[in-house]
Amino acid sequence: MAMPVSAVPATEPPGAANAPAGHALARITRAVRSNRKATAGTILLIIFILVALFPGLIAHESPTGDNYTPHLGLSTGHLLGTNSFGQDLFAQVIFGTRNVLVIAFVVGVATTGIAVLIGIAAAYLGGWWDSTLNVLTDVLLVIPLFPLLIIIAAYAQGGTTLVLISAITLTSWSYTARQLRSQALTLRSRDFLEAARVRGERRLYIIVVEVIPTMTSLIVASFLTNALYAVLFASSLQFIGLGDPDTVSWGTTLYWAQNEAALQTGYPMWAIAPGVCIALLGAGFALLNYAFDEIGNPALRPVRRRGKRG
Repeated sequence: MAMPVSAVPATEPPGAANAPAGHALARITRAVRSNRKATAGTILLIIFILVALFPGLIAHESPTGDNYTPHLGLSTGHLLGTNSFGQDLFAQVIFGTRNVLVIAFVVGVATTGIAVLIGIAAAYLGGWWDSTLNVLTDVLLVIPLFPLLIIIAAYAQGGTTLVLISAITLTSWSYTARQLRSQALTLRSRDFLEAARVRGERRLYIIVVEVIPTMTSLIVASFLTNALYAVLFASSLQFIGLGDPDTVSWGTTLYWAQNEAALQTGYPMWAIAPGVCIALLGAGFALLNYAFDEIGNPALRPVRRRGKRG
């Protein structure tokens, strides 16, 4: 993962370090509401989620039906026209949203979960645990990710949605794990962790209840980064023909547009529409990610100018 995610500040208000997770989420919710980037990203994401949940209310045609005249232009009946197979392009874009978001959210949650377990556990446990997990993380970090995904998808002989989710998840957690480990190392000597150890709390309890809630903003930002790259990786694999061509998705729509030379033959919406959707969804995740960088690191927040006093 190439997009950096800032760490939470090293200094926190008294009592914030051991605040319950619910309080941390409440603080994040208030911060999101007051951040313009987060608001814009949230609006974009909510729109795509609603489209994915209720595609039939927006597009009434079947995305796979070929019962229309091929290469129809834009009209009220076909907002984006039809492709060379007689399929409604607007329906394909709308119904393809669900597949994209399923991959984004499943990969985002799974990748971040693995990174949290490995990164934070390595930092807190130390010793041979840290050394072993670091070797595993470093091996994945030095391997070019997208070529590795191409090899896995090619040998899987059919990049179904499950194959894409599994491949991206198992190869994409190392960068996030390294970030979380670096942040967790700064917390090892905090007083509230020492107090938990003195009380005799188990290591798992300390990691889950004491350490993870203090890193909520960083973890959420990591999830957004992982979800963003899941969209890009999955769509790219589908575009080059390593996905399931029968799956209705933005990437497979681009694949068929490329195969039929849509841009060269005068039917640009076949390629432009799914491309714009990928860009908008990516912008939504990126805006939220940048917003959480500002929420977690006050040094990144823009300085607001105060009005001159008379």
